[in-house]
Amino acid sequence: MSASDYKMTIGIECHVQLNTKTKLFSAVDNDAVDKEPNACVSPIDYALPGMLPVLNKAAVEKAIRAGLAMNCKINLVSRFDRKHYYYPDLPKGYQISQMYQPIIGAGEIHLPDGSSVKIEHAHMEEDAGKLTHFDNYSLVDLNRAGTPLIEIVSMPDIHSAAQARMYCEELHRLMIYAEVTNGDLYQGNMRFDVNISCSKTDKLGTRAEIKNLNSFRSVEHAVEYEFKRQTALLDKGEKVKQETRGWSDVTGKTTPQRSKEEAQDYRYMPEPDVPPIVLEQSYVDKVEANMPMMPDEYRSKFGVLNMDNSEREAILNYPILAKRLSQVLDKGGVQLAPRVAHWFSGILLAEENLDKDFSLATADELTELSEMVEKKELSSTGAKAILMEMYDKKNTSKTPHTLAKEMNLLQENDEGALEAIIDEVLTAPECAKAADDVRNGEMKAIGFLVGQVMKKSKGKANPATVNELIKKKLS
Repeated sequence: MSASDYKMTIGIECHVQLNTKTKLFSAVDNDAVDKEPNACVSPIDYALPGMLPVLNKAAVEKAIRAGLAMNCKINLVSRFDRKHYYYPDLPKGYQISQMYQPIIGAGEIHLPDGSSVKIEHAHMEEDAGKLTHFDNYSLVDLNRAGTPLIEIVSMPDIHSAAQARMYCEELHRLMIYAEVTNGDLYQGNMRFDVNISCSKTDKLGTRAEIKNLNSFRSVEHAVEYEFKRQTALLDKGEKVKQETRGWSDVTGKTTPQRSKEEAQDYRYMPEPDVPPIVLEQSYVDKVEANMPMMPDEYRSKFGVLNMDNSEREAILNYPILAKRLSQVLDKGGVQLAPRVAHWFSGILLAEENLDKDFSLATADELTELSEMVEKKELSSTGAKAILMEMYDKKNTSKTPHTLAKEMNLLQENDEGALEAIIDEVLTAPECAKAADDVRNGEMKAIGFLVGQVMKKSKGKANPATVNELIKKKLS
């Protein structure tokens, strides 16, 4: 039996680190990147006796923003619970989470291909620390302990590896646009746990969970591998074990980590030291009113630009570029904005330019640059050269017109001046044959004449204008 006879069903849990200034329950730095181990830790994070947690209000607001970004219901009353388990990087012996009354209720994420994935819920919780393993010992770093998280739990609405990747990419976009996380996958700001099962009927099969995937490619490849592994077992009459598995980018395989045949008893209990979160609807409405434009809104707005999907999605991966393109569309309309969209997707997002600060060029400057091309003041090649200079910090105070003058790229459009140069070229002995060829209808020869005019004008002549003037003179 082939794998195509089986239906793949996937649900994804995603941990999102919130980018608050301080941790969820302690007033210490929440950004431990490049910090020494155990440098961002308070007595609360160490779980010293008598230390009580204090809820970070900013984390609550960011959780609400995340929920709104996913079209979720925001629960006005939510509570924290203690999830008990022992691990060396969890000093308290329990994690403060939301098992029974999460802050974020049901919702739905719409994907670029028109499909959608329902959200079961999302809850707030604190992160654990980090263990670094050596040959015969391990070291504990508690910098991450207490980092505010939301765990987003999808419904099992995903049925292919490509859709799993698309869901993770869109979820990442939503969290970035909502400004609730830095979204650095390498630093673990978002981590994906993929639950996958296979069945020939609508009844779900036994699932395996692939833990801690931190790239979209890993999500897609891990699902592809796991589907093949499970269907091969089923074809041989064997059972799929309910277990947690790890993924290796090096081997391209999943491997068992621990069995989940028996559910672990976390001995949940209400968290006595943190009061319930009680929200007013007016507060939620205020947070919603301050939400920025989200990816779906940009997709709808950019519909008038007739971009292909890959070009549009590439731009949407960078919120500042989506914002700039939207502003250019407002200022310059459909006449000027498509050119800017092409510059973004075709030039600015080339791999060698991804380290640039995309916020440097303003919407006014981008509109001006596009307008200069529209008015034939710049060639498309010249405009691209100026575009790259606009993303150099040393040129932040210079307009596109100023840069064009400095770079000697302004095109000559004065027909009187151009005709004088053209007359000089057409009377030159070395151009006589080409001129005769054009008079006789051999239009290929016009390229040579245009080149000679460009040479005499030192590249300032507008090639299109020169082409038309030569045709008129030789017709």
